[in-house]
Amino acid sequence: MSFSITRLRIWFAVATITLVVVVTGVYLVRRYEQRVLLHIAAKKLGVEIQQSTEGFSLSKSEGGRTLFKISAKKATQYKETGRAALQDVSIVVYGRDGSRFDQIYGANFEYDNKTGNVTARGEVDIDLEANAQGPKRPDQATPAELKNPIHLKTSGLVFNQKTGLAHTDESIEFHVPQANGSARGVDYDSHTNRLTLNSEIKVATLGPTPQNLVAVHAVITKEPRRAVLSHVTVKQPDSTITSDTVTIAFRSDNTIEQIFADGNVEADNNGVNSYQVQAAKANLKFGADNDLQLTTLSDGTRFRSSGERPMHGFSDRIFVHFDQATQPTNIRLADNAHIIEEPAGSGPSHSQQRTEIVADALDIDVRNGKLPSKAATSGKAQVNIDQRASGNQPPTTTVVTAGRFVADFSKQGHINHILGQPNSRVVSSAAGQAERTTTADKLEVLYNEKGELASVLQQGNFRYHEALPANQGERTATAEKATYSPSDELLRLTGSPRITDGGMSLTASLVNINRHTGEATADGNVKSTYSQLKEQPNGAMLAASDPIHVTAKKMIALKNGGAATYSGGSRLWQGANTVEAPTIEFNRDQRSLVAQGTGQAASPVTSVFVQKDKDGKITPVNITARKLTYVDAERRARYEGGVTARTTDGVLTADHVDVYLKESGASTSPTAQPGPSQLDRIIAQGTVVLAQPGRRATGNKLTYFQQDGRFVLSGDNPAIADAEHGTVRGESLTFFSKDDRVLVEGSNAAPTVTHTRVSR
Repeated sequence: MSFSITRLRIWFAVATITLVVVVTGVYLVRRYEQRVLLHIAAKKLGVEIQQSTEGFSLSKSEGGRTLFKISAKKATQYKETGRAALQDVSIVVYGRDGSRFDQIYGANFEYDNKTGNVTARGEVDIDLEANAQGPKRPDQATPAELKNPIHLKTSGLVFNQKTGLAHTDESIEFHVPQANGSARGVDYDSHTNRLTLNSEIKVATLGPTPQNLVAVHAVITKEPRRAVLSHVTVKQPDSTITSDTVTIAFRSDNTIEQIFADGNVEADNNGVNSYQVQAAKANLKFGADNDLQLTTLSDGTRFRSSGERPMHGFSDRIFVHFDQATQPTNIRLADNAHIIEEPAGSGPSHSQQRTEIVADALDIDVRNGKLPSKAATSGKAQVNIDQRASGNQPPTTTVVTAGRFVADFSKQGHINHILGQPNSRVVSSAAGQAERTTTADKLEVLYNEKGELASVLQQGNFRYHEALPANQGERTATAEKATYSPSDELLRLTGSPRITDGGMSLTASLVNINRHTGEATADGNVKSTYSQLKEQPNGAMLAASDPIHVTAKKMIALKNGGAATYSGGSRLWQGANTVEAPTIEFNRDQRSLVAQGTGQAASPVTSVFVQKDKDGKITPVNITARKLTYVDAERRARYEGGVTARTTDGVLTADHVDVYLKESGASTSPTAQPGPSQLDRIIAQGTVVLAQPGRRATGNKLTYFQQDGRFVLSGDNPAIADAEHGTVRGESLTFFSKDDRVLVEGSNAAPTVTHTRVSR
């Protein structure tokens, strides 16, 4: 997020220019107020001189110091009309302490004794100059050097001795080293010390950044010491500032104390990154050296900027602090501050977002008077992020809150880092999706060199919550630390992470959640518990309502379907039913699993069932294989690849084995503890070998019925080798675990063959 500070120093230029006009008027009227010209013309010319005088000169002193000196090459008194005329007049004003060297000169002045009017016939020039060394030098001494005098020129000036009013309808021009200016029509009241510039006020500054000030009207008063300009416009090559009224307040030494702008205050910049600032009022405060210190914008303050990332916003008040070089150092948006950054015109979809900062107050530190270096909120604060739709993802809205936000900026004005603490909270929502909420003690947001979001970190008591649809419960997560990366939309949880998803809970050393696909991965000491299960009377191994537990080194889970894959020493159990394998794929909703071995004898799939032996006792059946597939609704466990089933009275091996289990049924006692699933029958196929004490059976297919302990062996010339009775072959051999009976079936194509051992 880049940031450009408006050149508020332009108001300082306005103040300086207006000050020139004010000082000019003050000095002009003060000289008339002293009535230098009027007293001389009235008393000396109007009463005492009734003739033409060559080389006229007159001065007035007080306390050993000359206040002023007036000279004229010629003075003429007209007895008939009572008027007096002075030609080629020069007036020098020294001041009471000799600290001034102001000069007023013109070709012709006239005084009318009857009306009391003093009229300048033609142009009048005025040079205003301070003389700091004057009090230390001899009386009437000319300054050793004239430094930057203020020069004014006007004509048609009329001053009435009786009313104390001065007026001209003509233009007045002034020149200073920093600016030139003009106005049309001047009125001055010497009794109230009120100077009015009637119209067409124009000021043009000089230098590398010229400025032009235009005002319709101006009033300058001594009490209070101020100047009021109306309909003011200040223009620079690439910017304009306007206001309905500008009031400048002066100190006793004529330095500017404050400038007030009231009504439609607006600053517009039309540069490469244009901006606009609007407010109803503005207040500029100055130091003793006319240095701008503070600017306050108030009442409906709004701003807008263009560029790669357009920005706009508003605040009830904006304060701008300046350093001694009148460079802005701090900007404070107070009372309902809003800053909105619009999406970039181009770029990847994940950067197409609208960001809004809302706070009771926002302080921005400024680097080199141009770009932000740091920003901090005060009071209530939140960040609103609107993400545009991308691909199949709907538009999302994210609201971030914290006790306080602090942002650091790069040298280019882009945000580097945002810190929000304490009590950080992030709420994300999208159409058709449930709200997702995260909380933590601290929130950190990092940006890359382009100002794009790089990562989001929440640390300290992290919590995540999301309501699931259709009464499926909720998805929650806890951890010490959570890190989110927008580039791959991956949320990484560390520090004892724990996740619950509907009826499933998960703990691990590390958990990653893909916010785009919903896939979750866990690594290190993985343990899952599936609870809130309904009992399935028609099921078997996974039919109980007891929780199903899974442990492993790693886990991958899909968002939909309740499926997860566990790897690395995986173990799944419900009650006494247990499956162990290097990899277990488990589907909670279907109550099914696929267990995979590594293809090595050292890492097979293992599981345990039970059956009743010939004595009626419950005995275990341990089965190992390279793969196990089980669907609880079918009550069938299919083993493939190097299958071995061990019981207390034998070992069965085959290429693949289907184990059918008995229905679990509903428990008749609430305190009964369910045991392992019980065998119903087994079907083994492919290189079948059954080894029992004293007996060995081989064939291509073996079916075992647990109910009566019956084995049916068939396929590929089945045979039973008995240590006592010899070998029996046939098309089908049926034998029992409870006794030694063998039923043999044969055909013409495959006759029955019996080999009997004979003791010698």
